[in-house]
Amino acid sequence: MLSVEHKTKMQKQVAPLISVLLLTALLCVSCLPTEPAPLLASSPVTETPAPLMLLLATPTLTPFQPLPPTATLTPTATIRPVATRVLIISIDGLRPDAIANAPMPVLDGIMQGGAYTLQAQTILPPYTLPAHASMLTGLCPSQHGVTWDTYSPSKGVAQGVDIFDLAHELGLKTVMLVSKEKLRQVTDVKNVDVFRFVASSDENVAKLAATEIAKGFDLMFVHLDDVDVAGHDYDWASPKYLEAARRADQALSMLIVALETSGLRDDTLMIISADHAGAGENHLENDPEVTTIPWILSGVGIRPMVMNEPVSIVDTAATAAWILNIPLPLEWAGSPVTEAFGIPSESRPVPRCP
Repeated sequence: MLSVEHKTKMQKQVAPLISVLLLTALLCVSCLPTEPAPLLASSPVTETPAPLMLLLATPTLTPFQPLPPTATLTPTATIRPVATRVLIISIDGLRPDAIANAPMPVLDGIMQGGAYTLQAQTILPPYTLPAHASMLTGLCPSQHGVTWDTYSPSKGVAQGVDIFDLAHELGLKTVMLVSKEKLRQVTDVKNVDVFRFVASSDENVAKLAATEIAKGFDLMFVHLDDVDVAGHDYDWASPKYLEAARRADQALSMLIVALETSGLRDDTLMIISADHAGAGENHLENDPEVTTIPWILSGVGIRPMVMNEPVSIVDTAATAAWILNIPLPLEWAGSPVTEAFGIPSESRPVPRCP
């Protein structure tokens, strides 16, 4: 048993140690965090997801409704038929206003059922031979080289490849009937299957043309010159001139009857135009009354319209070649007038032949 003296000695030794322990405890309590400690990466927490609910929409079925008997389906694209032969008719010296002033009911009827412009332009100089050379070669005078207007065999024929050269090379039947001998120099007549120079009236030219139509053709050119002769003899605004225009209209009627009788009208494209117009008793000037000509398309696939795009006499050969599926020579100044078929035409410079 410990003595009182010994107990007192132990208490004195332990008291300082207890004080240190109490102080340490107080300090540790003040260092404890006030928020829960973050979870350790090694102790992941997994959550039990709530059950998924799939919402399946019930489709509404519509019973099939057959088309009524009168319903028609509209196709997204329409292939328009095109002609298989071309007839080019040149009414020499025809002013656009003569069609109404004469009047020319046959030509007017063709216009209303076809595509046309009364603002087409010929070339300069506006002479018969150079203009017809441009009409059938698709070239400007600076290209085909025909600048004279008289029959001069020593000067040869228009340079370049023309629509008759191309058609003949492909084996197509070609026919030319002209009422002025100088038009022999528009093309090499050796490349024309049937060439006729008929120094006679429009009526007689049309009769011969009707005979050739009955024999069949792929490309035909018919030249009527009564209107031009009357303009030179009596003035382009005279009653005699308008009378000649009416005769040309009657000749045109004969050609249409021949096409219909031969069963060729439905697949023939007609291009009706002029080489130049006139003012006074001549057509020598760069005057809108001289250089502005009618240009008319009639036939299968044509959309009736007054054409808005500019048309030049050099576009005649190009349009004929396009219809006949003949590749166009790169040097041609003309291009096909496809606007009449509902196809935007290629961009064309204006004027075509500076």
